[in-house]
Amino acid sequence: MDKKNALRAGALAAGTTLMMLLMSSPASALTRDDGDDPGQGLSVIETLGLFVAAPIVLYLVIHGLVMVGDKSHKKKDPTSSNIRTEADAKADAKA
Repeated sequence: MDKKNALRAGALAAGTTLMMLLMSSPASALTRDDGDDPGQGLSVIETLGLFVAAPIVLYLVIHGLVMVGDKSHKKKDPTSSNIRTEADAKADAKA
């Protein structure tokens, strides 16, 4: 029964995607609309900075903040540090 539902969901997603692709018309982007006033284009450096460097910097900042928050949480959590697995117990017993 799960395979049937997965197949149905996949067919629905593929059909929706196909219809959206067929309904969109990228060729109409070449036709200017009334009142359209585009600005200057971006240089290669500006494009790379905006679409490559800025997301990487944002990711690193968020990652750093999460790591700082996580390290302070580990010091306060005594429950996970005192759990010993069977393999660890056997290794300590042999040593």
